[in-house]
Amino acid sequence: MDDLRAEFNAIPKTYKRALVKFHQKLAKLNFFDPACGCGNFLIIAYRELRLLELEVIKRQCGAKPTDKEIQSLILCDVDQFHGIDIDESAVHIALVAMWLTDHQVNLKVQELGNYYNRIPLKKKANIVCGNALQLDWETVIHPKECSFIMGNPPFIGAKIMNDAQRADIAPIFGKLKNGGLLDYVAAWHVTATKYIKQNPKIAAAFVSTNSICQGEQVGILWRHLLAQGVKINFAYRTFKWSNEGRGVAAVHCIIVGFGLNESEQRFIFNDEVKTEAKNINPYLTDAPNVLIENLSTPLCNVPKIGIGNKPIDGGNYLFTTEEKAEFIAKEPASESFFKRWLGAVEFLNGYERWCLWLGDIAPNELTKMPLSLARVAAVRKFRESSKSAPTRKIADTPRRFHVEFIPTSNYLLIPRVSSEQRIFLPAGFITKETFTSDSCLCIPNATLYHFGVLTSSMHNAWLRTVCGRLKSDYRYSAGIVYNNFPWATPDAKQIKTIEEKAQAVLDARAEHTTSTLADLYNPLTMPPNLVKAHNALDKAVDAAYGYKPVLNKVEGGGKDDAARVAFLFEMYQQLTAPLVETENVKKTRKSTR
Repeated sequence: MDDLRAEFNAIPKTYKRALVKFHQKLAKLNFFDPACGCGNFLIIAYRELRLLELEVIKRQCGAKPTDKEIQSLILCDVDQFHGIDIDESAVHIALVAMWLTDHQVNLKVQELGNYYNRIPLKKKANIVCGNALQLDWETVIHPKECSFIMGNPPFIGAKIMNDAQRADIAPIFGKLKNGGLLDYVAAWHVTATKYIKQNPKIAAAFVSTNSICQGEQVGILWRHLLAQGVKINFAYRTFKWSNEGRGVAAVHCIIVGFGLNESEQRFIFNDEVKTEAKNINPYLTDAPNVLIENLSTPLCNVPKIGIGNKPIDGGNYLFTTEEKAEFIAKEPASESFFKRWLGAVEFLNGYERWCLWLGDIAPNELTKMPLSLARVAAVRKFRESSKSAPTRKIADTPRRFHVEFIPTSNYLLIPRVSSEQRIFLPAGFITKETFTSDSCLCIPNATLYHFGVLTSSMHNAWLRTVCGRLKSDYRYSAGIVYNNFPWATPDAKQIKTIEEKAQAVLDARAEHTTSTLADLYNPLTMPPNLVKAHNALDKAVDAAYGYKPVLNKVEGGGKDDAARVAFLFEMYQQLTAPLVETENVKKTRKSTR
């Protein structure tokens, strides 16, 4: 509608022929919502189209056209609107709602001093009851006749689809590598792209869950769409969308406007801020079309990262401080086998928990500890009764964890999920005597330099852009976030400076012994000395990257994130270019054999 209004306003008032031509254009536009529900998007689009037409008529005829002129000049009608929905009752509601909207806008005509209605009703919206992922969209409206595709397709995560929904997407995602990891909503993007290839003039836009533009799904979905020639022309970044239903959780959404034709202007919307972009990439940032894929090892020469321990023990090996004391009182020999246990919640909030680690205990020692032996037996029983085959398999080794990280030296801990409100990632060094759960990631052999970079604004900007989300919280991952992160190549002096500033951050934290990391990194309660230490660290890291901060902070939640991410994506392209070339050579050799 913005483009149509701009086109209308650009027509000089004396250009009657151009105005007639524009009016005829409005009457020929066709709008298509292939997941229309009760027709809300179609209703609003029709209302806005008719209001714009009313402005055109006012300019054509002056303030008071005759009844005859009105009858001949109202050209737009409900039959320009098309939709698909699987719910028959929703389809009937949408059809009636479109007629009601038509009536409401017809009453607006009375502003011109004329009475106007369309009784009897001769036209109706073309809304079809059917499964949009099984129905051929061409049977609803041919691509050559379609002008705009819009909608709010269903939000269903890849892991929670039912059998019928998996059957829907199977033929759509079948040729996409790892297509099974895509959410249900992505099927509309793939289907719409196939549809608009028959008419590149069609502009499309869907409200979607933000998952399709974050984390692992980006490399799967957008590699396919970009290969089809898709270009993103506008984007509304993550926002919370909740309905008024009781007990209904808010969904974190994005809006992506795309097509095969590139707009002269491209805009990114972030809350109330509208920014023009040179290029909008699949992460909805003004940066090159970079696709981050899951890597098993780091792109740069840095320590490897791994997941913490995953016991699958039914809670038998985990204790509160009180439970531990009670257990030791009954079985004193168990005391040396208790390890402090940190999950993300414990790490951030200062809670104390303990783990009974019997993985390395000698059999003869364990037989002398009946209470501990009973815990082992309970774990075996818990695993044997599981519905999961891999869990049943590890019942034979009940003293070992399913995933193990047994530290031999101090290590750096990163919580896998962190609040969207935090500007900095609250990582920290942990002693080898402490065990970490699988809600955290661990980096053995990490130095102050690595800690400094990972807790800087540079890395946090990368995290906020490429990570997956749990609701709206950041979900740190090894394969997407850490292993793909472009590290700088600093000299010895720069490394030393970063290490000094990193230690200053740790020292600033240590001054607040009664505060948790959650307290220290809440933007509203973050102490000034810690803010100052992080700002100094940022300057040292930026210098190592050769990056000059952008003073105008456009986006909320971070320090000039857009500029930092564009800078990092360019670095990433340079770092991965040799890898891409090598892979292409391999493919060429294979094809010529």
